[in-house]
Amino acid sequence: MAKDKRTAFFISDGTGLTVEAIGHSLLAQFQDQQVEQVTLPYIDSTEKVQQALQRIGKVAKESGLQPIIITSIVSDQIRDQLHQSPALMLDVFENYLTPLANLFGCDPAQTVNVSHGIADNRRYSERIEAVHFAIDNDDGRRISEFEQADVILLGVSRSGKTPTCLYLALQFGLRAANYPITEEDMDSTTLPKILRPYRRKLFGLTIDPKRLMQIRQERRANSRYASKEQCEFEVRQVEQMLRRAQVPFLNATQLSVEELATRLMSQAGIERRID
Repeated sequence: MAKDKRTAFFISDGTGLTVEAIGHSLLAQFQDQQVEQVTLPYIDSTEKVQQALQRIGKVAKESGLQPIIITSIVSDQIRDQLHQSPALMLDVFENYLTPLANLFGCDPAQTVNVSHGIADNRRYSERIEAVHFAIDNDDGRRISEFEQADVILLGVSRSGKTPTCLYLALQFGLRAANYPITEEDMDSTTLPKILRPYRRKLFGLTIDPKRLMQIRQERRANSRYASKEQCEFEVRQVEQMLRRAQVPFLNATQLSVEELATRLMSQAGIERRID
């Protein structure tokens, strides 16, 4: 941790996307300041907030600078716990710019829409390259590029792999590939041989069979592919395969792509490539 670099933590009991957007907009008013931005989503329990406090305290000690917390936490209890940290804490319902100006010792730029521009060519290029990677590696098209992936999503056809990969690329600059588990793959109780070298990159998506049937009916109505029996069989077989291989997975049925992506990153311990 650089001695002259302050850290801002965006802390939420949800995905963190809202408070993250607010934080980016606020800090964009202080472009001369070096601030590392860290998002901590789903801080919704005493255990999780204690882990966050330990991380914040460590950063404060190592950097020698007071961190910043920008939070959208609803729970009074968790918010009270966060106040125990050494950080400057800003709630989304409070005024931000005056406390930040006092901390930085300078006036805000009062510039509109700074946060929506292209911050620099490197970040923009990484985002575009990540999107191209997701497209090129959709449905296991380029197995040879899997070594370059940050994550490889597995699941049955129409379980949400493609939109999740594209969101991870566009929002976080991650190189996300996906591989559909086919009926042929399901003949074995183990992972497809071609995936085994990349076990540490694998993450599964599953879905409720009834919802899968609805999605497939829209694509191929009254087909075996969209039948209740086939959907139930495929979901059951893939979940068993993932459990045996100890590959983490999430149920995508009730999750938006935003929630799915952030939960996936949190559970898998994947760090974003771009802020």
